[in-house]
Parts: sequence; structure tokens; C-alpha cells
Amino acid sequence: MTTRPISLQARDIPAIFLVLLVTVSVLAPVLPLQDPLLMDTAARFAGPSGAHLLGQDEYGRDILVRLVFAIRNSLLVAFAAAILAGVIGTSLGILAGYSRGLTELLAMRFIDIVLCFPPLLLAMLAVTLYGPGPATLIPVLAIVFVPSFTRVAHASVLSVRSQDYVEAVRSMGASNARVMLTTILPNIAGPVIVQFSFTVAVTVVLESGLSFLGLGVLPPAPSLGLMIGTGRATLSQAPMLLVWPCLALTAMILVLNAFCDELRDRLDPRSSKIRGQ
Repeated sequence: MTTRPISLQARDIPAIFLVLLVTVSVLAPVLPLQDPLLMDTAARFAGPSGAHLLGQDEYGRDILVRLVFAIRNSLLVAFAAAILAGVIGTSLGILAGYSRGLTELLAMRFIDIVLCFPPLLLAMLAVTLYGPGPATLIPVLAIVFVPSFTRVAHASVLSVRSQDYVEAVRSMGASNARVMLTTILPNIAGPVIVQFSFTVAVTVVLESGLSFLGLGVLPPAPSLGLMIGTGRATLSQAPMLLVWPCLALTAMILVLNAFCDELRDRLDPRSSKIRGQ
């Protein structure tokens, strides 16, 4: 029995890097890494060494370890907010698109009201009122992205609700809830999954921006935004303290965006054909 060798293509690279990034982030607490909060004030601003590959920060903490845990915190907030927004927004979009009438009117007008507020300003206002930290940041960012999921789900439901397979299930006596959960939801999963991946990428940027302003993850917990803010304050003494978190954030956003593009092309072949023209 012969086995076919696994061939990797260029289009698989974003997914490989994303899986590696998520795996390291999930396993960070059990990996043989130093405590990201462990300080060594005698080695402030120390350069790279065998024990500290990227050097040490203003408190003598290992920069590489703090980058790993900062990425972990960013992805944790991003995935949690995206999942919450996806569940609420998709449910609202399916209900509005399938029920139509007054339900659709109220749901879509609510979404229009939320969209009137710029996402970053809405998040800043809520975090300022209720205090910073992941417990506040996750639901606030979820509310910001609920309209996106609702609109995607609503538009997708409108295109499939009158299809023959939906009418067949309905004619068999299935309840509205069963039709929405077992027939409509699986057939609109593609656009929703693409929206989820895009939301994760944007949420990482918003979380980093809020943390940079002191409205996100609270110190001493590591965060890319906090590390960028600290590096900016110590730029003249140790410029690499600013370079490393900026490179990490840029690389993570590039990987997430490339993965979003590839996922969209695979789930919707029409988009790849349009891009290839």
C-alpha cells in the first residue's frame, strides 16, 4: 500500500502559521518558559543573551516570553469577542431574515443604531464607564461586531430561504426553529465563518489600540498594546523594546488577513475567479 506524500502549496502557508501561532498561545502556560512577570531590576534593558533571546525590558523581564503571553492575551480576547458576537449576530440575522415583518424591521433598525457609532469610540466609551480589563473588553468588542454578523447572516438567509430544499423541509412539518437551525444555518455557514476570521483580525487591532491607551489589558499582564506604549516611552534608551512588539503585531495581522483571504476563496470560489480576472 502506497501513501501519497503531503504537498504544501503557497496558499497553505497562512493557515500553517496561524495554527502554529494558536498552538503556541494555548500551550504557553505549560511550555518551559519563564514567568512573564518575573523581574530582574539588575538587568534592566539588557541585550539579547542565551537566557533571554530578545533581551530584557525596563524591569528586567524577558521580552520574548512577554511577547508570547501578549499574543496569547490578544488572541484570547479576540476569539472570545468574535465567538460572542458571532452567536448573537448570526442568531439575530437568521431570525430577522427568516421571520421578516416586524421582527426584521426591529432587528435591522437596532443594528443601524449601533452602526451609527464608530467602533473604537464606542469601545472607548464603554471601557471608560465600566473600567478596563478583559471582563469588560470582551463583551464591549462583541457588541461592536454584532452588526457585521447580523448583516451577513441576514443577507445570506434572504438568498436561501426560498430555495427548494428549505420549502421541502417546511412542507414536511418541521418547526421554524428546526428549519433555521438544521437547514438554513448550515447553508449560510461559509460567509459567517469568513466574517468570524475577519472579526478576529480586527479585534486584535482594537484590543492592542485600547491597551496602548490604558483601556484594555491591565498591567502587569503582558499585552502588545501595553508593550508598544512602554517601548515608546523608553525609545531613546532601548529602541528594540518598541520594535519587537510592533513586529509581532504586524506579523500576526498579516497572517490573519492572509488566512481570511484564503478562507474566503475556498468557501466562495466565485470570489477567487473574480480576483483572478
